[in-house]
Amino acid sequence: MNHKIDLNDITIRTFLRPGDIGYVTWMHGALYCKEYNFSTSFEAYVAAGLYEFHKHYDPDMDRVWIAEHHGRIVGFLLLMHRENNAAQLRFFILEPEYRGIGLGKKLIILFTDFLKEKGYKTCFLWTTEEQTTAAAMYKKMGFVLTNDVESIAFGKKLMEQRYERLLG
Repeated sequence: MNHKIDLNDITIRTFLRPGDIGYVTWMHGALYCKEYNFSTSFEAYVAAGLYEFHKHYDPDMDRVWIAEHHGRIVGFLLLMHRENNAAQLRFFILEPEYRGIGLGKKLIILFTDFLKEKGYKTCFLWTTEEQTTAAAMYKKMGFVLTNDVESIAFGKKLMEQRYERLLG
């Protein structure tokens, strides 16, 4: 894009439309292959997670935030309810040209507000050691690294990391 992207030109919706699950799966597959050399097994993992979200969707406890610019999805984040009043942050992604403009921060604020509004007690997420920028943002939000697991799940050897945050 040649022109400066204005955060005010990006809309955020909180519901899925037909095509979103496939598109967000594709976004993850394409971007994570390019940026981290992940295999198609990562794309399948995302597809399975989005299917699980859709299958167990509770509009009172779950939410998506879909950032769109000129009708194209440029960012995505979801909150999925889990057992024991826990929430899971999943599939947070921004197209590269939409990073650094405050969009990620805006999505995280919306996520955090929803967590508080719904009275969740804890929140967790999984990421990898390679996603240092994301990890730094999660730490700023009060997440703490609680687990490191060696994995080859995404087509290469890496460390998957679980972060947790107590709320309230």
